[in-house]
Amino acid sequence: MDGGGSGGRDAEGARDPRPVARLRSVALAATALAGGLVAGLWGGTAAADPLEPLVARIDPQSALSFAVVAGSLIFALTTALFYRIEQRRWTARETALRGEIAELRGANDRAEIVIGAESQIVVSWDGRDAEPRIEGDRAALGPAAAGRKLLAFGAWLAPSDAGTLEAALVRLRERGEAFQAVLKTQGGGYVDALGRALGGQAILRLREVTGDRRAVREADDRLARQGAELDSLRGLIEGLAQPVWLRDAEGRVAWANGAWLAAVEARDLADARARGLDLLDRGTREAAATARAQNQAFRARAAAIVAGARRVVDIAETPSGAGSAGIAVDVTELEEVRGDLVRQMQAHVRTLDYLPSAVAIFDARQTLVFHNAAYRRLWGLDQTFLESGPAEGEILDRLRADRKLPEQVDFRRWKADLLSAYRAIEPQESWWHLPDRRTLHVVANPNPQGGLTYLFEDVSEHILLESRYNALIRVQGETLDALEEGVAVFGSDGRLKLANRAFRALWRLEPQTEEEPHVEAVIAACAALAPGDEAWSEIRAAVAGQPDSRDGLALRLARRDGLHLDCAIQPLPDGGTLVAFVDVTASVNVERALIEKNEALEAAARLREDFVHHVSYELRSPLTTIIGFTQLLGDGTVGELNERQKDYAGHIMRSSGALLAIVNDILDLASIDTGSLALEPAPVDIRETIEAAARGLDDRIAEQEIVLEIDAPQDIGTFVADPKRVRQVLFNLLSNAIGFSSAGQTIRVRARRQAGDVVLEVVDSGRGIPEAVAAKVFDRFESHTLGTRHRGVGLGLSIVRAFVEAHGGRVSLISEPGSGTTVTCVFPADGPQRLAAE
Repeated sequence: MDGGGSGGRDAEGARDPRPVARLRSVALAATALAGGLVAGLWGGTAAADPLEPLVARIDPQSALSFAVVAGSLIFALTTALFYRIEQRRWTARETALRGEIAELRGANDRAEIVIGAESQIVVSWDGRDAEPRIEGDRAALGPAAAGRKLLAFGAWLAPSDAGTLEAALVRLRERGEAFQAVLKTQGGGYVDALGRALGGQAILRLREVTGDRRAVREADDRLARQGAELDSLRGLIEGLAQPVWLRDAEGRVAWANGAWLAAVEARDLADARARGLDLLDRGTREAAATARAQNQAFRARAAAIVAGARRVVDIAETPSGAGSAGIAVDVTELEEVRGDLVRQMQAHVRTLDYLPSAVAIFDARQTLVFHNAAYRRLWGLDQTFLESGPAEGEILDRLRADRKLPEQVDFRRWKADLLSAYRAIEPQESWWHLPDRRTLHVVANPNPQGGLTYLFEDVSEHILLESRYNALIRVQGETLDALEEGVAVFGSDGRLKLANRAFRALWRLEPQTEEEPHVEAVIAACAALAPGDEAWSEIRAAVAGQPDSRDGLALRLARRDGLHLDCAIQPLPDGGTLVAFVDVTASVNVERALIEKNEALEAAARLREDFVHHVSYELRSPLTTIIGFTQLLGDGTVGELNERQKDYAGHIMRSSGALLAIVNDILDLASIDTGSLALEPAPVDIRETIEAAARGLDDRIAEQEIVLEIDAPQDIGTFVADPKRVRQVLFNLLSNAIGFSSAGQTIRVRARRQAGDVVLEVVDSGRGIPEAVAAKVFDRFESHTLGTRHRGVGLGLSIVRAFVEAHGGRVSLISEPGSGTTVTCVFPADGPQRLAAE
């Protein structure tokens, strides 16, 4: 047993199969021996054995018992021996394992000491699907990476670095690829990540980068970032449309963008240096160099040649290191716009100065910066005072002292409320009732840059007109209600806006239950008394038709009760329609009688004309005889007459001539009325015709001592007309002028050509004609003495107008009492030919 135990200990607890085999053999042998003994005792057929005599004395049952006991004893001994051997072996094995555990614990403690010596975390995976094991200082990477949140890399690493680490871990766990990287956290720190595959495990070590390594890493990142920013800035500057350049310590251009090269028309910087090109002139460069030497920024606006064109640029150069950086901004268009703005502002100022409304502009300091002439006139302020830039409060105080502001119980509070508009956002309106009974509408509009713009509008006349308008509307309403005619006004929407009492009474309409009924409802109510679809359709179309197609309309309606109504429809300027109904029942009845009377009068007129025509012809013959014999008597052909007889003969001669002229005028008018007057066109010498007409009135001119002046050019020439009728026109006009002129006055006959027409004027300086009389002087048998001795039947001017219009011309009369009369006759040059063509 000692040898077995020693052998087991020498083997350091390893399993030795030899003792076990021996024990198994002994046990099997003992078992076999007991079995053979039992068989011999039981069967009796075995071979002879030296113990046979002993066995023979033992009965089979005892032998069997002995064999079982012996076998059990032998098995027990064997088992006890085997147990003892195995106990010794496992004791040695346990002692060896305890030593290994102690060594492993020491190694683990040493590893933890090594891991804990630095601020780091180690994560390991035993297999692809195994749970990770985290060791080390779990708070080493901050709260965002504490505990299980460590493996949520996107929560505490920069997005790009989180993706990189996750991809590297996948390759490490699947293919065992090692990696090492420095990652950036979201808090701005750095983490050193190392991945290795050891003993079938994937190991990840995370350690915060500190000290010099962190400083180097930050410097590298800052350098990379600044490099990227520099590249971006350089790209931005290259893309600028403004020239940008860098100068060295000697003032030479060390770098320039494409816009600068294009401005100086150079291929590149070397070409510009070789050709001595620069965007700035010498004076500007020297001024910039002076500012650079004093370490000051240089800014100026100067003219420069940019791409062959003269432009105005704003130049800015700033010292940087041993040189300077500069930029030029083209402000040519800005200068042009500024000039246009100045001109527009001046134009606006001039425009505001001509406005009838007073305008005043105050800046944010409440100082007057602009006022127009209307403002100065409104308040009667001195120009010098206003141009000195007074504050609004100062102006208000002066106006209050002059009693030009509205009377206020508490002026200080009113003034404070007024000045509060400077802090307002929306425009404020107010009404000022001045002591001189003027009313001003005042608008205070805040300016975007601060301050206020005041607009003072004198609305006194507007208020007065509005009051008068309202009064007029009321008067018109009362007037319409007082009319006997039915009047209704429809709006552009076809609804009844106004109806007087006569309209409702005429159509027996009840008081309106519906406000502003439609024209359809009104027609339906009225049509019950006056059926007639056609008439009402026309009224409906006139009221509710298209505005551009509406015209005035007049029609007559016959009602069932025998009334006859005249309806007049007139479109109004505002799109409405005026409808008026007049009861003409009596007029219709009278009209029938008048028609009959008119027919009788027309027959009487024809009879009168025939009578006048006949009598006139019958009178001419005896008058001609009387005039002839009177001339013989006056000439002394039948004997000399004394003075009284000559005087009587002269009176007979003048009376007969006047009577003959009247008869001739009556005949002419009769010819005109019957259309039988025929003109005989011929060349008419204008001046000679005037003189001939005047000669026919020499005796009257001499008798009344009238001065006759003929104002006609010698070369005025001729025109085509009926010479006899033109001479008769002038004769009648001169005769009329002589009759209304006093002794010693002047009558002027003017003739001129105007746009191809011949214009004849007879101007007298007599009493003149009142307007009421002047409107009727061309009517037949209109005779007015106007306080003179002139007598006539009132046919002269009627003849004048008839003859002139027969030539296609026109007659006009201008006269005022006490200022004389001017009668103008215009004969068209082609009048007779045109009339003949017609």
